[in-house]
Amino acid sequence: MLLVFGLVTGVSTLFAPGPEVRFGLMAVTGGCLSAAVLVALRDGWRMWRARSTFRSAMELIEHDPSPCLCTDDTGAILLQNDAAERRFGDRRGASVARAIGSVLPNAAAVVFRQETAIGRRPSSHEVVVTPRGTVRLAAHRMRGGVIWRLDDLADAHARHGESIGLPMMVVSSHDTVLSMNAAMRDVLGRRATDLEDVFPEQPLVAGRRSSLQGADGKIEVIPIVVRAKDGRREVYAVPGLSEPPAASVAARAFESLPVALLHIGAEGELLASNQNAQTLLGISAEASGPLSQFVENLGRPVNDWVADTLAERIPNRAEVARAKLRKDETFLQISLSRIVDGTGPSLLAVLHDATELKTLEQQFVQSQKMQAIGELAGGVAHDFNNLLTAITGHCDLLLLRHDQGDQDYADLVQINQNANRAASLVGQLLAFSRKQTLEPEVIDLRDSVGELTHLLNRLVGERITLSLSNDPALTPIRADRRQLDQVIMNLVVNARDAMPEGGEVRVETRMVHLSEVMRRDQAVVPAGSYVTIRVRDQGQGIPADKLNRIFEPFFTTKRAGEGTGLGLSMAYGIIKQTGGYIFVDSAVGAGTTFTIYIPAHEATAEDDDASDMIDVTPKASAALSDDRRPGVVLLVEDEAPVRAFASRALRLRGYTVIEAGSAEEALETLEDADLAVDLFVTDVIMPGLDGPTWVRQALKDRPETKVVFVSGYAEDALDGKSEDIPGSVFLPKPFSLTDLTDTVRRQLH
Repeated sequence: MLLVFGLVTGVSTLFAPGPEVRFGLMAVTGGCLSAAVLVALRDGWRMWRARSTFRSAMELIEHDPSPCLCTDDTGAILLQNDAAERRFGDRRGASVARAIGSVLPNAAAVVFRQETAIGRRPSSHEVVVTPRGTVRLAAHRMRGGVIWRLDDLADAHARHGESIGLPMMVVSSHDTVLSMNAAMRDVLGRRATDLEDVFPEQPLVAGRRSSLQGADGKIEVIPIVVRAKDGRREVYAVPGLSEPPAASVAARAFESLPVALLHIGAEGELLASNQNAQTLLGISAEASGPLSQFVENLGRPVNDWVADTLAERIPNRAEVARAKLRKDETFLQISLSRIVDGTGPSLLAVLHDATELKTLEQQFVQSQKMQAIGELAGGVAHDFNNLLTAITGHCDLLLLRHDQGDQDYADLVQINQNANRAASLVGQLLAFSRKQTLEPEVIDLRDSVGELTHLLNRLVGERITLSLSNDPALTPIRADRRQLDQVIMNLVVNARDAMPEGGEVRVETRMVHLSEVMRRDQAVVPAGSYVTIRVRDQGQGIPADKLNRIFEPFFTTKRAGEGTGLGLSMAYGIIKQTGGYIFVDSAVGAGTTFTIYIPAHEATAEDDDASDMIDVTPKASAALSDDRRPGVVLLVEDEAPVRAFASRALRLRGYTVIEAGSAEEALETLEDADLAVDLFVTDVIMPGLDGPTWVRQALKDRPETKVVFVSGYAEDALDGKSEDIPGSVFLPKPFSLTDLTDTVRRQLH
């Protein structure tokens, strides 16, 4: 732009009327051209530095065995190493989320969290459990972009055999030896490449005495085989049991092995266990009896599993069960191998501690379940909001024709009130799924909680004492006041119900300054200033085994009929959508404390000038009244009952209403150039074209027409589609007759 302006002024000097003007134009030309050269040099320097950085990054990651990607500031992939190209193909120009989508089912969410994290610190990483294994995605910020590295943690677990003294090796599905631990290399005296080099007698049968070709000759062992999902096998070489375990040399080796082992007899009873197995199961050395006495939660009767394995009716594979006699929650991976020796058939069981793996699996399943419930809640709420709009709307129309003296008036009020209660329940579902529409404002908790106290006193009753403590240095926050009041009321009601004999509920607000990141309950709270709200009670407390489930929807510690199980999940959804965090501390018999962290709001010029943007003087109101006039409204709604109510409501207010059951029908109606339409009122989600799409087409010929979008989903259902539709407003369902007509009036006038 500076270059063009300089050239134009330079040409203008040729036609200047006098030397003074010519000199001035020449000075402007020189200044513009100099500035253009400086800007070009600056941009060139920046591009050179960025390219230099990317070249250095490529040199670092080029030979890295893990897939590595370099992205620019826009998130597009510029460079990728050989490992990334082998795994994902050529992904240059694509986003990281799209490139790694085949590895991470929720890649977009993981990448978003990493991008947010590296906005605050130089690097970040996240370990994700997927159905195919555990992976770690790391992001490192650099000048002009980001380096991404994806590590498959499953490979690390394949080398766990190095830490045990029992000879073991990992064999592929084609009998190729992939790896062996130090104990196996010592026994063989070499590195073997094929299973037949180790066990000459093929095929190898798990649990059957076999000869292992050792460095000093053949060794009689019993192979234990643990199969993996990808076809690989872990083969353990256990000394053969030719005599009862208590009296043999093998029993001494059985005891000294650094692996948890059990010997199970032909009747399914425990014959022997080594020290490691006793520790894992929480039993003594003299323990005996069927295996079902020691493990449970197998998914089928334990005794049947043992009997089927002894009879070779099922394939030999590992199963996960819970240690029955342990006080803590311990899960074991158990592999059974059939042994045939002089005493007859028996089983050798190899045990591994699978508690951490089971915990990760449960967290993954819980995450998937919560996401599915959230999607279900959002879908149910949308359909239910359409029904409630029709119910409350037609009830409002009936109330217009009845006064308080009519016999039917009380029945209509009851219908209206119960419909509003149903709408509140839908709001709770949307709050849980974090899809409700919030109307945030800057509020001072000292005022809002103080105003809420009189209502809370009525809620807690006479046996409960409610006390309030505010920090004098409390700063404002930005939140939806109505929703935040609902959260506080739910917490106070729960505290009241936890103290049937009476007690004190204490509500405290405090300022907290976190100088560093706080990690708690799998949540990461960034450093900064927060306003905290604590609700304490002296009630019964929550048992530890239920504490991590209290925010789940429909889970409640109350008796049947005393709670819906949606209160705390709704509170969790509202606080998270507000940008805050909620934690719980509880001890049985000592009470419970809920703590909410909400970021402190920093005042801006917009907050100070907000009141100047709206003229609410009587003069302004009169001006609005004088400008009111009926208008023509095109109503587009695919739900016939909702369309019927909205049409009647608008006509009662003097508007001319043109109805359409779909976007296509609306566009066909607008083909009449002589038809004057002042306002479009349209549903967002419809079969065929959605609301924003058809409105955008219609505004090409009618750019001055105002727009009102309505939807049973939250406002984020628009998903940025209405950004290029100026002046449009959103009206959430269910809406009343007054809500609809007031919104239309404000848009038109």
